Amino acid sequence: MTWRPRLAGAALALAALLTAGCATGPALEDRGDVTGPPGDSDHLVVGSAGFTESDLLAHMYALLLEDAGYDTEFLSVANRELYEPALEAGQIDVVPEYAATFADWLNAKAHGADAEPVGSPDLGRTMRALRALAAPRGLAVLDPGRAVDQNAFAVAASYAREHRLKTLTDLGASGLKVRLAAGDECVRRPYCAPGLKKVYGIDVTAVDPKGVGTTQAKKAVQSGRDQMVLTTSTDATLDAFGLVLLADDKRLQNADAVVPVVNRSRAGGDRVARALGRLNTVLTTGDLADMNRRVDSWRRLPEDVAKAYLKDKGLL
Repeated sequence: MTWRPRLAGAALALAALLTAGCATGPALEDRGDVTGPPGDSDHLVVGSAGFTESDLLAHMYALLLEDAGYDTEFLSVANRELYEPALEAGQIDVVPEYAATFADWLNAKAHGADAEPVGSPDLGRTMRALRALAAPRGLAVLDPGRAVDQNAFAVAASYAREHRLKTLTDLGASGLKVRLAAGDECVRRPYCAPGLKKVYGIDVTAVDPKGVGTTQAKKAVQSGRDQMVLTTSTDATLDAFGLVLLADDKRLQNADAVVPVVNRSRAGGDRVARALGRLNTVLTTGDLADMNRRVDSWRRLPEDVAKAYLKDKGLL
């Protein structure tokens, strides 16, 4: 593998880019040819946002690109505020992203923090908005796959069995009073307490501000102090706390499908799209949760888990 030995060089290049003032939209001029033919560089830097799932996806991207004949580097960057400008400038060529979240982030960057969100539960509409926002920045958004990482709600498995709950609609119809463990912003976010009440008729009596998917929040539901917790659809630790997800059957949550985003002038060609597109028909939300578990609970290395998964699926 060629990406680890070059990590320092890529990191230095990124540091130089940010030091030069490219961390903000207005200062960023090196976006390549936005209107010309898409590029196909032989050497590609694959970026990660630095958390387990992003590392796994980025390693899978790098392995698939290497299998297609590219020379790759892996670079972990702490947050979107750093890696997105570097992606525009061609210091990073490929990153895994989430459709609705990234669409809203680019929209806020273009139109201000108070801009009306463009992400929605409709994946087609979300992708159209995302691609329209990405194109002027020299970015191309490749096709989404089956895997989705979005907000999700879990209850104790015993609670679900007792009240015959499989979906959020079931919970609303039950008339049960629900104390919800979540972040403190849940009281006003439309996808959280207000949406649960409006869309599902769930009687949310209080929001217990213990964070999104934290150990503390899950323990509160496990103990019965709270009845439901806000987490994510790829949370790998639910079984350990005796929790199960309730299906978002009325699609309250936005379409946060996993999508590769590339610098168009360096990685916008068909060869990259074909290489990464091989993952689309294979990778599921459940697969991502399982790989997260192997890293976070079993202490495996993300690159080893990613490689084993691709080999198991016949992609390497």
